[in-house]
Order: sequence, then structure tokens, then C-alpha cells
Amino acid sequence: MKEIEEKAIHSFYNGMNCAQSVLTAYAEHLNFDPGFALSIASGFGGGMGKLQKTCGAVTGSFMALGIYNSQKHFENIEARNATNEMIQKFSVDFKALHGSLDCKALLDCDFKTEEGENRFKDMDLKKNVCSTCISDSIKMVESLIGEK
Repeated sequence: MKEIEEKAIHSFYNGMNCAQSVLTAYAEHLNFDPGFALSIASGFGGGMGKLQKTCGAVTGSFMALGIYNSQKHFENIEARNATNEMIQKFSVDFKALHGSLDCKALLDCDFKTEEGENRFKDMDLKKNVCSTCISDSIKMVESLIGEK
């Protein structure tokens, strides 16, 4: 859905981190509280607490898939298994498209250094990498939800 993608990108450029922007973009579509989602995803930006591990767009997508499956399957084990299956497929596809799931590898800079922070700004990686990861993540989630 283009609307969800646009909502996520708008949120990302207006104060939300990458994980928050992806997860909250699904609030209306999946009928959950966006404020609570904002809180849950607050520590996942910048690769989980700016540690530059798993990309926030990826973790936000994983959370959205979990909510989707929890609403679709009444039994926890069924929901968990369906979510795991979708996360595994998402991960393979995202890695094939971007080469990695890790924020540090995707951005090729280290947030812990002044040089890395400057590179992030100078190369406009927020626009040139992060926005693309958010858009691609939304498309992948939409594809997975559409398959089920």
C-alpha cells in the first residue's frame, strides 16, 4: 500500500526513528494503538539503540508482521510459527536486495565516531539509504501479507 509507505517516510522525516516509522504506519491498517507502538519501537532505531545492529526498518517490519499474525491466528503457537516463517522470508529478500540486515553495513559508517556521524550527514544517508530501506521494508511486508 502506497499510503502506508508514504506515512512511514513522512514520519521518518518528522521525528520518528526508522523502526517507529514502519511500525506506526501500520497502526490504522492493523488496528493497534500508534502511541503504544511508538513507545515499543523507540529503542529500535539506528540498528537497535544506535548500536547499528539489525536495521530499524527491518525490526519495525518484524513487529508489524507479529501483530498481523497475532490477529490472524488465535493460537499463539500458530501466530508465532507464521510470524517466524514471514520473518525468515523477509530476511532473505531484504538481504538479497541490500546485502545486509545490519544498519552499520547498510550505511557504511559508524555512529560512534564523529567521522561516521559526519559521513551520515554529508552523504545524506538518511535519504539515500534509510528511506530506501523503509520503503523496501513496507513493500516486502505488503507482499508477505498479500501471500497469506
